[in-house]
Amino acid sequence: MSNIAFVSHGGGPLPVLGDPAHTELVNTLKSLSTELPAKPSVIVVVSAHWETDGFEITASAQPDLLYDYYGFPDESYKLTYPALGAPELAQELTNKLSKNGIKARLNKVRGYDHGVFIPLMLMYPDASIPVLEVSVDNTLDPELHWKMGEELGRALPDDALIIGSGFSFHNMRAFFSPKTGSFKSVVNHFQTWLDDTITQESFSVEDVKERWKGWADIDGGRFCHPREEHLIPAIVCHGAAQKQGSAIPFEALGVEARHFKW
Repeated sequence: MSNIAFVSHGGGPLPVLGDPAHTELVNTLKSLSTELPAKPSVIVVVSAHWETDGFEITASAQPDLLYDYYGFPDESYKLTYPALGAPELAQELTNKLSKNGIKARLNKVRGYDHGVFIPLMLMYPDASIPVLEVSVDNTLDPELHWKMGEELGRALPDDALIIGSGFSFHNMRAFFSPKTGSFKSVVNHFQTWLDDTITQESFSVEDVKERWKGWADIDGGRFCHPREEHLIPAIVCHGAAQKQGSAIPFEALGVEARHFKW
C-alpha cells in the first residue's frame, strides 16, 4: 500500500475551532490531503482514542460522532461529519484479519471519535468518502501492531487510504508546562529518533521493526509518551507501508510535532 499517513490530530476539537496554537497543524493537514494519491475509495482510520481487547472495526452504515472530549465550547458538541460507513468492507476486512491470526471483530454501534472526525474535517471536509474506524489493541504491544499493519495493508484495496491518528508527542502535563531548554532537548532527542526510524532510507524493514520494539528505552521516549496509545497508530502505518516514509514537521501547543506519509 502506498496511501498511508500518520497524523497528529491536536488537542480535542481545537484544530477546527480556530485555536491559534493549532494553526500549523491545520495548515499541514489541509496540505497533506492534496499530497496523497487521488481520491481514495475508503478511508480507514486507526485511532488512538479507541482501545479494545483485540481489534474492532466500525460496521455501522451511518456512524454517529462521539464527542469524546470535555470542557470545550458548546459548538464543539454540534460538529458534524456525515461520512458513510462501509459495513461490507468491514466484514470482509474482519474475516481476512481473523484468518491471518489477528483477533478482530465488528462493532455495529460505535461512532467516529474525535481522532477520526477532527482530522478528516480538515483533510476531506466534504465527507464524501466512506470511513472505517479501527481500534488499537489494549496491550499497546509494538510487535502486534506492526503485524496488524502488515495484514491491514494486504487486506485493503489498493485505492484505500490508511490513516493512523495519534500525536507524535503526547505528554498532557508537559503541554501546559514551560518549554525550557531541558524540555526542548528531551523532546528533540526522541523526535530525532522517530524521524530516523520512519524516514532513514538506510534502515531495512527488519531494522525498523527492531527499533519500534525498543522505543520506550530511547532517551525521551517515556517523557514524550508516558502512555503510548498516541504513538501506536504510527507503528500500524509503518507496518502497512513496509517501507520508509517522509516527515511533515510543524508546531502545535508550543511543541515540535510531526505528521508522516508513506
